[in-house]
Amino acid sequence: MKIIWLGHSGFRIEIGNQVLLVDPWLSGNPMFPETQRAEAIAGATHILVSHAHGDHSGDALVLARELDVPLVGIYDLMSWWEASEGVLAIGFNKGGTVALGDVSVTMVNAVHSNSLPGPDGAPVCAGSEAGFMIKGAGHVIYFSGDTDVMADMQIFADLHAPDIGILCAGGHFTMDMKRAAYAAKRFFDFATVIPCHYRTFPLLEQSAAVLVAALPGVNVIEPEVLQAIEI
Repeated sequence: MKIIWLGHSGFRIEIGNQVLLVDPWLSGNPMFPETQRAEAIAGATHILVSHAHGDHSGDALVLARELDVPLVGIYDLMSWWEASEGVLAIGFNKGGTVALGDVSVTMVNAVHSNSLPGPDGAPVCAGSEAGFMIKGAGHVIYFSGDTDVMADMQIFADLHAPDIGILCAGGHFTMDMKRAAYAAKRFFDFATVIPCHYRTFPLLEQSAAVLVAALPGVNVIEPEVLQAIEI
């Protein structure tokens, strides 16, 4: 299995017989090298979208059309895009599981917000924000999406026992490194933790040192863009 950071909260996950693009924001992402776009998206089978904010869904529609692959996410947003944009979509909801080849994806709760800009610029609700449990190749990945710490994480751990955590940790819009570390220690038994939603802008945390120091015995990997983490 390969987990490849695309900058911010975007990932390419090669797992089982699938290549998943998760929250792909490539165009305008200051961390992503546009010259390597073809490499980043090659062979993708599905595009997972945790919520509609532009720094997570910015390239979702373009990629769905270009690659002719389905978008996967919250029912409300997927139904809207399918009807208004003519893309393939798999809409489901929290607690639901979909099979993507030999990989299963369960949608779980997140605590954030979820909107698209309306015609007058005001935000329009786009369903609900979410995270994902991605199971395949002998592993379970918890992709947190944008969230704060929440007691629901105990339920996620009990039901799914993820061994890999991809956790938002940049602060301001999501939990920061300290809170992400608390979540990892309090609720989960991760072997590997990969922070995301950081370093993109000066407003966000720039280092995972706090997370690393707080999780002795856990393999905390500070990802580098387009450098594969092999597990």
